[in-house]
Amino acid sequence: MSGASNKNLVLAAMVFAVAMTFIDQTIVAIAIPHLQKDLSLTASASQWIINSYLLSLAALFAFGGKLGDVLGRRRMVVIGVIGFAVASACCGATPTGKLAEAWMIIFRVIQGAMAALMFPAAVGIVVASFPLRERGRAMAIFFGISGGLTAVGPITGGYLTQWTWRAIFWINIPVAIIALLLIWKSRPDNEIRPTKLDYRGTVLVTGAMGLTVLGLQQSSVWGWSSIRTWVCIVVGLLLLAAFIAWELRTPDPLLRLQIFRDRGFAVETIVLGLVSVVFIPFFFFASIYAQVSLGESASNAGLYIMYFFLGFVILSQVGGRILDKRGARPAVVLGSAIAAVGFYLLAGKLTDLSLHAQRIYVMIAGGGLGLMLGTASTDAVNRAPSTSYSEVTGITQTARNFGASLGLAVLGAILISQDRINVSGALTKHGVSTAVAHRIAASFGAGTPSSGARSGHSAALAHDVQLAFAHSTQTVFYIMAGVMAATFLVALRRLPRGRVESAAEPETTTSPTPIEATT
Repeated sequence: MSGASNKNLVLAAMVFAVAMTFIDQTIVAIAIPHLQKDLSLTASASQWIINSYLLSLAALFAFGGKLGDVLGRRRMVVIGVIGFAVASACCGATPTGKLAEAWMIIFRVIQGAMAALMFPAAVGIVVASFPLRERGRAMAIFFGISGGLTAVGPITGGYLTQWTWRAIFWINIPVAIIALLLIWKSRPDNEIRPTKLDYRGTVLVTGAMGLTVLGLQQSSVWGWSSIRTWVCIVVGLLLLAAFIAWELRTPDPLLRLQIFRDRGFAVETIVLGLVSVVFIPFFFFASIYAQVSLGESASNAGLYIMYFFLGFVILSQVGGRILDKRGARPAVVLGSAIAAVGFYLLAGKLTDLSLHAQRIYVMIAGGGLGLMLGTASTDAVNRAPSTSYSEVTGITQTARNFGASLGLAVLGAILISQDRINVSGALTKHGVSTAVAHRIAASFGAGTPSSGARSGHSAALAHDVQLAFAHSTQTVFYIMAGVMAATFLVALRRLPRGRVESAAEPETTTSPTPIEATT
């Protein structure tokens, strides 16, 4: 097999490997009402079925990235794919009855842990398989497809749940089998660089990310005035500070934080965190808006996201080519500007209650993010030593998960606050009691649209509620435009010009000799 053919086969293998992890970030949310009814779950348990996956993923990304470099990237991808598929099968086989809640949450945690092992190693393999000048194109395909799959999740979930909610987990099994066959055929990089594992650093960063993300996730349930919310966030940030202090003085750190001395890497990590405040939350808020304000079904709501996906995939390929020819700065600066304009124009059209009037702006917003997201991620990894590709991916993905959790928490709180004013006002104007109005408004903000706004009431009431929720979502989308404008300013002022001509070298001169694994 030629080198070019094998590189492309490796790329295909890694795309199939991570496909499951991206789809599962959004697909489960669509099936929650069916799953909750069939398993008789509480509202809190239903939320934890979503949150436990994201929490485990965020907490373990840094450790997973290090393991890929220390134990072999191919080995970690294989372990991750098999573990993820087994956990998915167990989720699909969840028994009804008292065991259902604990069973589902435990295996969702395992899914997140396996994804944290798999994804950084997969990125490291793709980066190591392509020379520096070809990585932009290769990673544009990788991030374009994987990012697009995040958008496809709600669409796929909508159709699969018409058969059974269990199918949203079972679909991962054939994908895993294809990934394993492609890995066996292509035999990608499995270089091992033995070193001591920093267990203290692992405990500190896992606790830091776990508690901080927990506080942000649960803020919608506990409330921002709850002491539990702030204890989790504050203790998490203190543990993060302790982790940084420990990493800077230990001789064998979990993460070599000295890479932040590279201004390009530091700025791109900030950029990725800011973009993630918008990227994952968009799918959540757009899905609710399509169901509440546009009156679409759960499966048809995914078509709204499909327009975003189209723009994202098309311009992600352009971003990869710009990276190869001119470096990351032009694509990141232009992409953030396009996204800011797209979200701003989209927000202005939300109150028209017409998908036709919004399609072009949804595509513009998605295209802007596509142009910059994969480009910034790839350029950040390009700045790392070849011995640390998975480790550095662990850093950037931790930033992205933190940004997504922050975005969901803060923007979700803003949406709920706006609904108390807009939706409740629309309902009480038509004679609905204040208590019922607040309950219905809260259900919209939590992502579980209530039918009570329409049942037994006039078309005028339904229209007023749809318009009121559109105004609430409009506030959120204007904030998204502001976040992307801030990202534009950061990239414009701080991101270095030019291409990365060669990977950075490790600062230590005593790095161990690589060992090619035989498995």
